[in-house]
Amino acid sequence: MRTVEWDNGAVKMIDQRALPWKLEFATLKTVEEVAESITNMTVRGAPAIGASAGFGMALASYQSNADNINDLLNDLRAHGELLKKARPTAVNLAWAVDKLMAIAESGEFNSPDDLRDVLLQEAQKIADDDVDINSTMGANGATLVKDGATILHHCNTGALATVDYGTALGVVRAAFEQGKNIHVLLDETRPRLQGSRLSAWEMEQLGVSYDIIPDTAAGYYMQKGEVDIILVGADRVAANGDFANKIGTYQLAIMAKEHGIPFYTVAPTSTIDLALKSGDEIPIEQRDPSEVTTPYGNPIVPENFNARNPAFDVTPHKYLSGIVTENGIVRPPFIETLAKAVAGEQV
Repeated sequence: MRTVEWDNGAVKMIDQRALPWKLEFATLKTVEEVAESITNMTVRGAPAIGASAGFGMALASYQSNADNINDLLNDLRAHGELLKKARPTAVNLAWAVDKLMAIAESGEFNSPDDLRDVLLQEAQKIADDDVDINSTMGANGATLVKDGATILHHCNTGALATVDYGTALGVVRAAFEQGKNIHVLLDETRPRLQGSRLSAWEMEQLGVSYDIIPDTAAGYYMQKGEVDIILVGADRVAANGDFANKIGTYQLAIMAKEHGIPFYTVAPTSTIDLALKSGDEIPIEQRDPSEVTTPYGNPIVPENFNARNPAFDVTPHKYLSGIVTENGIVRPPFIETLAKAVAGEQV
């Protein structure tokens, strides 16, 4: 099944807040509902957010009552800005919105209905391309995984974080499908527990051997020599290779360097933002502190206790062994090789 898809004039997606206890679907009939689903993490993961935004723009065109192109464009611009504000760090969101707006503003359309049809086709193409890209990335990354390897993984980067297949966990899936005997250590990934809730659920579906570990135990297993490679995703990659990913990634990268463990991020070229020179320019989303103090509605401290909740951190490129993309495994100097990968060249 797909994480997000178009369904008879609405956007249908897996409600990831209900997993692993229930497999539920949300059917969204307005752009406002799509934006809220991104903010409240009904859907999450950079590629899945991008596909949702694409379908959101198509939905915006059908939601609009405009009977001329100019009025439709104005509605699309307003709804595009609404979607972009849903979550600021993942570049795929703005990438998808801007991609559809560029088509809308191309001047090639005189009929609003013709434009609506093309926007839906393009949104569907974004979703379909994501599946193909992830499959290719999985095959590329699987060359890094040896038979018998133990892989450390942070957050969730599988089919749930994409339209289907996955990025870093797509590499795990590809290696498993090749018949490699692998084991995965899954960081819980506090405070929303994407590792223990979502990644473990995906490993159960695939039949991949895994253990959930506390985030604070990652260094222990590295020190004991029980980690062969670390694979993570990315929500935005700067031109120099610095990248933002789920909070806790930066400390894993530092420990990996200390222990001589290969550390890779797996990301499609749509996640690479060449407009940003370094990770210092990546906006970091600050989420509601209640996610820390009252996870999933369960208070763990008194309500007057203070908390802070950055959703992402930035890992400097010096800690990276490479970046797995659909155009190959990008290695230093990233300022040169990333530009080639984004241009479609094999690296």
